[in-house]
Amino acid sequence: MKHLPLVAALALIAGAAQAQSPMNQNPPTQTTLCLEVNGSIIPPVCHRPASRVDQREDICLCSNGGIRVDAPVCAPGERPPAESRVFENARRDAGRDGTLMGDMWQGQRMCVDIRRGR
Repeated sequence: MKHLPLVAALALIAGAAQAQSPMNQNPPTQTTLCLEVNGSIIPPVCHRPASRVDQREDICLCSNGGIRVDAPVCAPGERPPAESRVFENARRDAGRDGTLMGDMWQGQRMCVDIRRGR
């Protein structure tokens, strides 16, 4: 019984890490962005496997600031919307619920390219 709070805390942390990016998806279908108040992107700090082939992300944090938002990864042949002040404002508004999954911009998904080399 003495260790019950510790076990519960470890289970909670493990569950949160697993929920950030499904480990069985390679390449991943979603990633994490850190958004400034104006909608521009601050690079997140992500833990990744030591592999150039395996592009999954275990845990991503907004250590450099910004609000953590889940975003879809662009499918092969799909391009993310072009960056502009108007798009950043739309992304900021869409990301207020913590996710860009299912959000559109001018008929295009608000997807992001897979981070390479990070």
